[in-house]
Amino acid sequence: MAQTPPEVVRQFLANTTNPMMAKSLVAEDATYVSLNYDNPDLKKIMPWTGTSKGPQAFVDTFARVSQFWQILAFSVEELFGVGENVAVFGRFTYKSTTQGKTVESPFSILSRVHDGKIVYFQFMEDTFATAASFKSGGSSRFHSDPNGKEVEI
Repeated sequence: MAQTPPEVVRQFLANTTNPMMAKSLVAEDATYVSLNYDNPDLKKIMPWTGTSKGPQAFVDTFARVSQFWQILAFSVEELFGVGENVAVFGRFTYKSTTQGKTVESPFSILSRVHDGKIVYFQFMEDTFATAASFKSGGSSRFHSDPNGKEVEI
């Protein structure tokens, strides 16, 4: 009996560290969007970010995440689908392996499943917080409020 699109995504999320299972659930021409479409500066911090293709991109992304952070918690709070579209919302807690900084972030996933395989997967998180878990020193200055002053973090 064929799995529904939400069941496919749930099974993928439960097996991200199993390359054979992940590859069996992801189409050969699947698109993976990790955090942004293309951001060269963020890619210097988290090399898996941006848009990539194929099952190996999915496997490599989750393998690298496990190398860069210790995954302390990853929980799906909502997962539902309409037709081929699946939405996932949750939270995670990671501890960076290089700096020992812990970060908690919400996450969301937009996925499309066709004929029992993931064909599109877009993963979003609080990238400001997760990238900051690797910050090794210094400060950054920002000026976002047109009526306000610059802030330093």
